[in-house]
Amino acid sequence: MAFDVLDEHEQSELVQKWLRENALSILIGVGLGLLLIFGWQQWRNHRAAHRMDAATQYGVFSADIDKKDIDSAKQIAAKLQSDYSDTPYATLAELRIADDAASRGDMAAARAALENAHRHAGIEALQTLTGLYLARVEIAQKKAQDALTLLDKLPEQGYAALRDELRGDALAALGRKDDARTAYTDALTNLDPNASNRAYLEMKLNDLGGQEKKGS
Repeated sequence: MAFDVLDEHEQSELVQKWLRENALSILIGVGLGLLLIFGWQQWRNHRAAHRMDAATQYGVFSADIDKKDIDSAKQIAAKLQSDYSDTPYATLAELRIADDAASRGDMAAARAALENAHRHAGIEALQTLTGLYLARVEIAQKKAQDALTLLDKLPEQGYAALRDELRGDALAALGRKDDARTAYTDALTNLDPNASNRAYLEMKLNDLGGQEKKGS
């Protein structure tokens, strides 16, 4: 069975007919496509400008922290939390606030800033880091069991050496020397051989003494 092949004129007539019948649908489709492209570009531009604004605010915040203008820095940190909480800068600002408070011995303020940072950290790596710092404050405030509970809830990836070291600190504070020794040994295993704090970690391990005897 053979099929007739349309000549060029007949093909052109069919195309023109199809275009006339579907002109409205084509125009709507093209219009929607252009709107989607324009909207996507506008959204990307908005996001880029949003991140740039957050970076600028964080730059001013950092300058205030360096100048020890803590009141102004806290105001900017609050603005970063309210307007730019979807960027890492809000969490980084809270970490700087916590660090400054800890350096002044105000552990309550450091804890509050770290809790806020941990609560709003949108990136898993930042959530882990803020949680580790918060655990360190809890150990300093004689809340070693709370620190262990927090460490167990953190994402498992990243900062393995610091995580094991803090676990060792908490266990040592609870008098669980054998468990602390294991945690410090794990920390040394995960720590870079050239890390500056390696000697300090080894000292913590040595301070625990030998393995405890089981029973009597």
